[in-house]
Amino acid sequence: MTTQLELGLDTFGDVTVGGDGQPLPQPLVIRNLVEQAVLADQVGLDFIGIGEHHRADFAVTAPDVVLAAIAGRTERIHLGSAVTVLSSDDPVRVFQRFATLDAVSDGRAEVILGRGSFTESFPLFGYELSDYDKLFEEKVELFAALRAEQPVTWSGTTRSGLDHQSVFPHTASGAVKTWLGVGGSPESVVRAARYGFGLLLAIIGGEPERFAPYSDLFHRALDQFGTGPAPIGVHSPGHISDTDEQARDELWPHYRDMTTRIGRERGWPAPTRARFEADAVQGSIYVGSPETVATKIASTVKVLGADRFDLKYSNGTLPHEQMMRSIELYGTKVAPMVRDMLA
Repeated sequence: MTTQLELGLDTFGDVTVGGDGQPLPQPLVIRNLVEQAVLADQVGLDFIGIGEHHRADFAVTAPDVVLAAIAGRTERIHLGSAVTVLSSDDPVRVFQRFATLDAVSDGRAEVILGRGSFTESFPLFGYELSDYDKLFEEKVELFAALRAEQPVTWSGTTRSGLDHQSVFPHTASGAVKTWLGVGGSPESVVRAARYGFGLLLAIIGGEPERFAPYSDLFHRALDQFGTGPAPIGVHSPGHISDTDEQARDELWPHYRDMTTRIGRERGWPAPTRARFEADAVQGSIYVGSPETVATKIASTVKVLGADRFDLKYSNGTLPHEQMMRSIELYGTKVAPMVRDMLA
């Protein structure tokens, strides 16, 4: 278990509400997101990841562009996607965009590759959902080859091949830091290890302890492939306020509405306050006072042997002001306590 734990943030660019209770325009949400990242840098957090979505309830379709804007206003925080939906993108362009971000941010760029939480990007960019697995497998393979920053020879069925092709720009470090976002598939854990990517476990429900076998599998696969060492990260939702009661009361209506809306699309039952409270205590919602959230993060990091914990701080229509306060407490209160607990 490393003592150099990184504490970061993830956001999906949720369409938040204003003082009149109405959804904010997407351009304002994006500008607010930049302000949130600037604050995260100021309070000493290590990373901010921005999700890619192509639907009305999330504002960001081009995370790398927003991250470039953040790079120009920050100094030390690392900048990444959460996630880049590689299946419906071109690996060459993804590499080029994040290598460029790495240049303008002086080496702070990271990319988290994933299948994505939604499927709107597939018809939007002309891909068939029936090719879901093939698209991801081939494109991850190509991205891994590009990441070595050597001439690439590659062929597949999902895009044109490359014949000893150099792709630019190269990075100062020789490789863009790359993670694979995993929701609980052993095959995906092994895939991350095969390519030497970091493993980012998206834990949005249930007890974190149930993911411990994936940490063990990842380390064993790294040893077998000889591609290690590589880090393990955890992504989970949460919200921080001055007291447990205040944090839960602030988060609950927005968490409820977001989960209910998405649940209608996927056949999930509507959430209950009792289930929410139970997950706040034993599950994977990190909501409460700084002391409560710090204790829970430290416990998760220990049981999973994690190198990074990313708090998904945007939750549905949670107002910008409350997210800013949550970020402030996360950086100034929670992060120091977690590091002390793990020292």
